[in-house]
Amino acid sequence: MTARHAWIDASAGIAGDMLLGALIDAGADLAVVQEAVDSVIPGAVRIAAERVTRAGLRALHVDVQLINEDQPHRSWREIESLLGGMPSASAVFARLAAVEAYVHDVPVAEVHFHEVGAWDSIADVVGVCAALEDLGIATVSAGEVALGSGQVRTAHGELPVPAPAVAELARGWRVRAGGRGELATPTGLAVLRALAVTCEDLPPMTVDAIGVGAGTRDIPDRPNVTRVVIGTPSPRRPSSPGPSDSSAPALATGRPSSPGSASSPSRAPAPSAPPASPTPSASPSPFPGSVGSHGTAGSAHEVPESAAVLLEANVDDLDPRLWPGVLAGLLGAGAADAWLVPIVMKKGRPAHTLTVLCEPGRAAAMRARIFRDTSTLGVREHSLRKTALDRLFVDVELPGGGSVAVKVGHTDGIIVQVMPEFEDVAKLARGTDRPERLVLQEAIAAAAEAGLIVGTAVPTGG
Repeated sequence: MTARHAWIDASAGIAGDMLLGALIDAGADLAVVQEAVDSVIPGAVRIAAERVTRAGLRALHVDVQLINEDQPHRSWREIESLLGGMPSASAVFARLAAVEAYVHDVPVAEVHFHEVGAWDSIADVVGVCAALEDLGIATVSAGEVALGSGQVRTAHGELPVPAPAVAELARGWRVRAGGRGELATPTGLAVLRALAVTCEDLPPMTVDAIGVGAGTRDIPDRPNVTRVVIGTPSPRRPSSPGPSDSSAPALATGRPSSPGSASSPSRAPAPSAPPASPTPSASPSPFPGSVGSHGTAGSAHEVPESAAVLLEANVDDLDPRLWPGVLAGLLGAGAADAWLVPIVMKKGRPAHTLTVLCEPGRAAAMRARIFRDTSTLGVREHSLRKTALDRLFVDVELPGGGSVAVKVGHTDGIIVQVMPEFEDVAKLARGTDRPERLVLQEAIAAAAEAGLIVGTAVPTGG
């Protein structure tokens, strides 16, 4: 199936059941959604859908009906356990947990959801993720969100609109009042913020489906609906990203998925001498589409770009002994790169900025892991473009014994970068009881002798 894009129109508001209704109206299979929800809270709810009108417009209203009365208010840890291998759904609730913890000034582990943690919200979130997957949605964006105005009654009493959790979830997104009452719920806005790559007006696409999801109330002067517009993205010039939040997932959504890792460039044997007629070969990149076609050596060639997501969090209260494991865990889960930068925060507190670079389809899983493994209450996210050289590995033999892998970056069949892999250098140095600096020097010299020289042609077999 061709990758599809979904644009969410929340200009009249958004709630979890409204977005789920819009996706089912756009063609998602209700039976698939029900099956996904049953896999998380079996025998708890039944999802029903009916055609309605809102301010004279047709829409689909989804009703999540309780069939098992014994449904407690659940903690974040309980919900995290229930969601298991559903990274997108986990990311939604991780965001909700962080916001609730901040709003009520309690540790994340102690958060107990009320409005957003019961059976119906779990069904909404899991159902939306399953519907996106069933529709073949690869990326999501959304427009300006109407939050409402006035007051709303909650488990914590009567609160101003937008309620504190909604206001926190709205940080960094274009919003407006849009009308009286609560127009955006915490669940609905958390789903949008966790899954949408950017805040934008309707992007260029060939539209093939439109869905309209209805809210419970029928308001005479305003259609109480959320819409989705689904289609195949049209080519457009790369541009600087607008207000953005989370990744546009290649959605690992409704069901548990097998963990994957970034592709590793293949290794090639070292040639005995530079070939006269190079035959370069592309090697995989951690970002799909980053390896471009090769032209004639020496021709003008634009190094290919690919979409990427940068996630950041400032942390000042994590035991520093935990950081190596945090970074290793993120890289093992599929991050293209992860690193720490020492910073000084307010009141002179020393801290670190954790930064993670990943492809859009892995951002939800990376975000959930950051919330799980660190003490941060929030993650900043930026959509960006990554430019990567084609690359390959070549094993070279060293005079002192042993071999080291050399990473070769190239474009148009011409070598641009040459660098021995330092882990190989360090391992060989330990094994032969020699200084790392000498082994590194030997590896650089061996690479040059093997014809791996910047500005020359990529060797045959690379």
